[in-house]
Amino acid sequence: MVRTQLVLSLLAMSLATPGIYAQTAPAGTARQVTNAVDPASIQALKDMGAHLQTLKRFQVSTELTGERVLADGQKLQHTATAEIDVARPNRLRARMSSARSKREIFYDGKLATLFIPAQKYYSTVEFTGNLGELIGKLEEKYAVQMPLADLFLWGTPAASFDKIESAMNAGQDYIGDDLCDHYAFRQANIDWQIWIATGDKPLPRKLVITNRGDEARPQSVTLFEWNLKPTFKDSVFKFTPPKGATLVELHSTVKN
Repeated sequence: MVRTQLVLSLLAMSLATPGIYAQTAPAGTARQVTNAVDPASIQALKDMGAHLQTLKRFQVSTELTGERVLADGQKLQHTATAEIDVARPNRLRARMSSARSKREIFYDGKLATLFIPAQKYYSTVEFTGNLGELIGKLEEKYAVQMPLADLFLWGTPAASFDKIESAMNAGQDYIGDDLCDHYAFRQANIDWQIWIATGDKPLPRKLVITNRGDEARPQSVTLFEWNLKPTFKDSVFKFTPPKGATLVELHSTVKN
């Protein structure tokens, strides 16, 4: 089989870096206190992360609306979606789609596969670690970002909160049918907001990220839908090359 060298660029839809934000404000006021970090808001992130780590088998789908800013300041929106099937500790399938591209990632606990359906190109990497370790290797060695990577990092030692400059409780809102606590955080040139479902299943339901490093303040908005009782079979995590598919080399971006 002819092997070609290729760096596969995947649609990056990861959550903001864990560790952020805020001063408690009365429900509905969203009053920001500069450089104030509300411990209860940080604890809410930790509780959410701890709950995410208890999920052993689940599906999560997302719809992202992002913005790019033209030279004259005009903003253009774009959309993308992702669907992820997970069976901890080491099985995953992710499907990412936008108007420009479609990508898939498979991991069966032994082999990670990156697949581009349109060209029928795929690359494989041998690996036996857990999902958090896989995410780290793909990004560090191959510059491949797993969609929603922080879902697998929150609730672990990798989720650092020391760079959060302000954090606050901004009240409550409904996302779909779920009543959610709304939190707002600031770190470096990023503002981000997260809506976490109330009750005994504190799942993230909405995420808004604002880039303050750009004077146009472009935003991305991500909505999450959860299925905690999925019916998928374990066979979904194993990649079977379709007819006519070409195996290509995943080129390392690490310089020796």
